[in-house]
Formats: sequence, C-alpha cells, structure tokens
Amino acid sequence: MPYAFFHKQIVPLSQAKIGVVTHALHYGTACFEGIRGNWNAEERQIYLFRVKDHYERLHRSCRVLKLNLPHTIEELERLTVELVERNGYQEDIYIRPLVYKSSEAIGVRLHDLEDDFLMFVIPFGNYLDVERGISCCTSSWRRIDDNMIPARAKITGLYVNSALAKTEAVENGFDEAIMLTHDGHVSEGSGENIFLVMGRKLVTPPACDNILLGITRDTVIKLAAKEMGIETEERHIDRSELYIADECFLTGTAAHVTPVTGIDRRQVGSGQIGEITGQLQKLYFDVVRGKNRKYREWYTPAYTVASRPGATTGGKEHRG
Repeated sequence: MPYAFFHKQIVPLSQAKIGVVTHALHYGTACFEGIRGNWNAEERQIYLFRVKDHYERLHRSCRVLKLNLPHTIEELERLTVELVERNGYQEDIYIRPLVYKSSEAIGVRLHDLEDDFLMFVIPFGNYLDVERGISCCTSSWRRIDDNMIPARAKITGLYVNSALAKTEAVENGFDEAIMLTHDGHVSEGSGENIFLVMGRKLVTPPACDNILLGITRDTVIKLAAKEMGIETEERHIDRSELYIADECFLTGTAAHVTPVTGIDRRQVGSGQIGEITGQLQKLYFDVVRGKNRKYREWYTPAYTVASRPGATTGGKEHRG
C-alpha cells in the first residue's frame, strides 16, 4: 500500500485528499520539488539524490510565493527517508513535496490564506529516452519571464507554460520542446535545462534567460569540470546555434541526462549520442545510484540494512 505525508502525518495515499475549493487548485498558488530515488539492485538500496539541495530550493520558492513551510531542511530530509522507507519500493521512484495555499477560498491573492505541506512517492522510470536520444522542436510558446512569474521558483501555476509547449511538441511529432525567451534566446525545455557541446566546451543558458537553476544542471557542470576537465560557459544562446552544435542534451530530475539527436528536423551532430554526452551520462548514473562514493555527500540511502526489501532483520544501519 502506498503512503503519503498529509495533514502532518503519514497516511495511505488513497486518504490524502484536498477539497474542491482549495485555493491552490484554482490559482496555482503552490510550490513543489521533484526528488529522485534511484534503485541500486545489487545493494537493494534506494539512493535519494541531493535531498538537501532540493529542500533549500523549496524554501527559496516558498519565500517568493509567501508560503510558510513549517519544517526545517533537516526535518524534511528525515521525513523523506521515513516516507520512502515506509513505501518500500524496489525500483526508481519520484518524490513530490508540495507546499500550497490550503484555504478553501475564492479570490486572487497570496495574503491572508492558510498554508499546508504534503508529500508522496510514486514509482518513476525514464521520463524521456535516455538510451537512444530524443527529437526536439523550438516551441511557438515563449518561456515565461521573471517579471511575470519568477522562473527560478518551482511554482505550480508556472507549469501551464511548460504544458502548452510540451503538448505542442508531441502533437507535432517531437519528443520535447525547447522554449525561447521573449527576445529569442534559448531558455530551456518544458521541464529540463539544456546544454550544447561545442568543441570541448559545454554551453548553457544563464539564469537571466528565465531558466530554473536545476540541481541536475549543477551536477553536470561540476562532474564535467572535475572528472573530464570540461568547462561550462553560461551565456545567451541563439536559436541557430542549436543547429550547429556538436552535441546537445537535456538535464533534469525527471529527465536525468537525455541526449538530443535532432532539433527542428535537423540532425544534431552525427545524429547519435555524442561522445561527451555519453561520458557524462555514465558519470551521472554512477553517482545517482550510489556507485561512486567520491560524491557520497550528494546521496542519501533510504533503507537501513534491516529495512531493505527482501533483507533479513538485524545488522548495522547503513547511511552511505
């Protein structure tokens, strides 16, 4: 039976219900995170990736939307481990914490409303095809601007912008959309950051181009520099540069590191997964599945030795 954290306690997921008049449902007044738990079959362990960083970002998002999150980062980390352990999945998972305006009230505002926090866990495989790569199109829908809805915060209402772009792409025969800013610079995918490989350098849009400052984005930048000696340049990217890049890939908690093999019906590089993209993919998956102990500060084991699915009782607790 799956479980959720709802109204300050862990309950069966089927009992975690909100009312139809809930403010966040009508006005998008909520902030969220997406946290990956990656299953390591050899160790019978789920490794939660960069949990602290996700909750630091959630706290920042809440400040933007005037939401009160009544839990410290340390409390949220402990609660996440407890909830994942209670669910007991033996596969990749996705954790969704949500802070929302919980008042049953009609009226556009952020003030004078109650706030609440919930979290649930679901099984979650590959969001996009990380093995063969994907095709993308530049969307006719422009990326929302910071002075409209702050893109650096994960605000639920903002994702209507992404949903319009994603569905447009899929209905036109592509896997994913690439969104441009209002002045025509490349911003990001519908739910992913974007990187180009140009020679022996990574190029990615800067924060001022209305991107979400992704945790997977930051991970890739650091792995590329430390493990491959490849620097990342953060700068404006013109649309035409998408067509002449040697390689292209998307990054995100859901997307991991996803190669892009075609854009606007133009082949990217060789049309196959590029050498640098492939190396970064391998580095990334070794890290998130707990196979690279060099980066152990980035992951949190969810199961103790005794609580691992299929394990016998006893033994010392293992936390990485």
